[in-house]
Amino acid sequence: MSAPDTSLPSWVLLRVFLRSLFLQASWNPKGMQNLGLAYAIYPVLRHLYPEGAAREEAVRRHLVFFNTHPYVAAAIVGGVVNHEIRIARGEETPDKVVAFKAALMGPLAALGDGFFWLSLKPAVGAVCAATVPLLGVWSVPLFLVLYNLVHVLLRVKLYWLGLSLGDRLVEAVARANLPTRGAKLRAVAATSAGGLAAWLSVSFGTNAGGARAPFLAAGCLALGVASYVLVSRRVPNYVVLYLAAGLACAAGAFL
Repeated sequence: MSAPDTSLPSWVLLRVFLRSLFLQASWNPKGMQNLGLAYAIYPVLRHLYPEGAAREEAVRRHLVFFNTHPYVAAAIVGGVVNHEIRIARGEETPDKVVAFKAALMGPLAALGDGFFWLSLKPAVGAVCAATVPLLGVWSVPLFLVLYNLVHVLLRVKLYWLGLSLGDRLVEAVARANLPTRGAKLRAVAATSAGGLAAWLSVSFGTNAGGARAPFLAAGCLALGVASYVLVSRRVPNYVVLYLAAGLACAAGAFL
């Protein structure tokens, strides 16, 4: 029997990446993202294995539980393709790809949550909110363009790392140092939010008019600074929120 053709055309690899964008389209309580993963890599499995028992076995091993961050999952999808090529060549056993997924989905989920949800999205949102005085409603499409440009480019890079490096993608992801980049993005978010708060307080005070308007503007700025100090000293967020609400009520009563 002739050896299977393990060379993958570019269109197959592109199709896998595009399908990975729909990883959560068939999310389910039992397997979570398993159906989405199987759907994403099926073009590769179809190319590597002949129709019949071999292909069915390949699909079944990717129907086990799978769940990770949907963006960073691109690295795992690429790594799975890398492993499946080696399995089809007889260079390793199928349990290797199962272990690969199980080992990476948890750590990469935490990494993706910290960078994309807790850093990138707030940073881009704060920057675009700060542009509202200049751009108005155009800040909304600006947010969509900036956020999706970064996240799609990172998806492409992670997919390529997994595809080309396999197990060694862990070292490449570690060198990318996403936690440090996330901390910088959070600093950008805080700076942008602070600038917007300053503009709003001055603008609100100016529009309010009257002798007490400058005090109202200064009070808003002081409240923002105080909130930052309290949060940096690990005062619970709900305490800061209640304090700000109480001061707002007091200002409304006396001003």
